[in-house]
Amino acid sequence: MGDDLLHIGEFTFRSRLIAGTGRHRSNEQLVASLDASGAEVVTVAIRRLDLDHPNEPTILDVIDPDRYTVLPNTAGCKTVEEAVMVARLARSLGLPNWVKLEVIPDPKYLLPDPIGTLEAAKALLADGFTVLPYIHADPVLARHLQEVGCATVMPLGSAIGSGRGIHTREEITIIIEQATVPVVVDAGLGVPSDASQAMEMGADAVLVNTAIARAKDPALMGEAFKLGVEAGRKAYLAGRIEQQAYAQASSPLEGVIQATS
Repeated sequence: MGDDLLHIGEFTFRSRLIAGTGRHRSNEQLVASLDASGAEVVTVAIRRLDLDHPNEPTILDVIDPDRYTVLPNTAGCKTVEEAVMVARLARSLGLPNWVKLEVIPDPKYLLPDPIGTLEAAKALLADGFTVLPYIHADPVLARHLQEVGCATVMPLGSAIGSGRGIHTREEITIIIEQATVPVVVDAGLGVPSDASQAMEMGADAVLVNTAIARAKDPALMGEAFKLGVEAGRKAYLAGRIEQQAYAQASSPLEGVIQATS
């Protein structure tokens, strides 16, 4: 698997685990979990940075720029206008010219707005951004987003931060089947087996935040997710056996010793 690389826009990575940076109990735990996860891409919610005090350190000061590529996200944005503004703010801070696009008007269920996401994606693409849109697992929307030029589609497995695993398996399977860009399963993954399942299905990568950040031992969980992603990817490349309706003997029946009376 030495040359099994993940290509997103102009970027190329070896790791297929994208790590979120929110909800860690301390910066020390964040650094340790990122290190253990092997992630090369980390998402940062630009709207949640304290930019009113430029002399105060932010999470961007904790992340090693020589080791990680920061993926700014528009978390906390409820409208198209807010999302576009935050993406441009990230660019003005000197961050890479790509963005994880989130347009989420509903504070209770945190489900992404499909219409707003498509509109914001078009605006950001026209402004020169590489766009990675976070969406519900909607195959029709995913197709529209890739057709307008998005670099990935990022369907949710289940509700953000819920840890409930993949509840949208059938829809994600269709998205993967129709995809002409990388598919990143994002949100709801709770344990490494969830990530492994997503990779076994043929997803190109997964994004994990809360499951690592809120674990009792974030660094150990980061390592566990790394292994889960690697195992799932290898299983996908190896090609699983077909499922059968009935049992099949794993040993040949020809030439076996027969009982005699």
